[in-house]
Amino acid sequence: MKIAITGAHRVGKTTLAEKLLEYFSNYTLRPEPYYELEELGHVFYETPNIDDFIEQLEYSIKQISMSEDNVIFDRCPIDLLAYIQAISESENIEPFYHKVQDVMKEIDLLVFVPIENPDLISCLEFELSELRQQVNEILNEWVWNFDIETIEVTGTLSARMNQVIKRVS
Repeated sequence: MKIAITGAHRVGKTTLAEKLLEYFSNYTLRPEPYYELEELGHVFYETPNIDDFIEQLEYSIKQISMSEDNVIFDRCPIDLLAYIQAISESENIEPFYHKVQDVMKEIDLLVFVPIENPDLISCLEFELSELRQQVNEILNEWVWNFDIETIEVTGTLSARMNQVIKRVS
């Protein structure tokens, strides 16, 4: 099974992915494309820009395409497409959207981690809180448009874990 965790930054995706990996010990975890690309020597701008997100999107697509079963993806192409849409509304995302649609067919379960109300994880202004909110709104609309099993998880880390485990079982 391929599980992709999606959501804006600072919502708890990585923490959830790491805990799921502890539970599903026969799975592997693919970190965010940002971190894998950084390890490969890619240098990102200090302020997020469209080129960086396109690079991450292409890499995320490659991560999914090249992975076997029993993988948890910390972030997926839908997230990165949402960031591209949020920071550059003039960018024609249609070609990217079709690529994302195609590769997401390989995902068995999409786990959406939204910003909750009240927000469980604070996001300071220098952490791009406005961008975070925009991406959350885009994802909240988009995640349901893909023809894959999708769940929205909320609450504490334990509650989120239980929601995913229940769905996988």
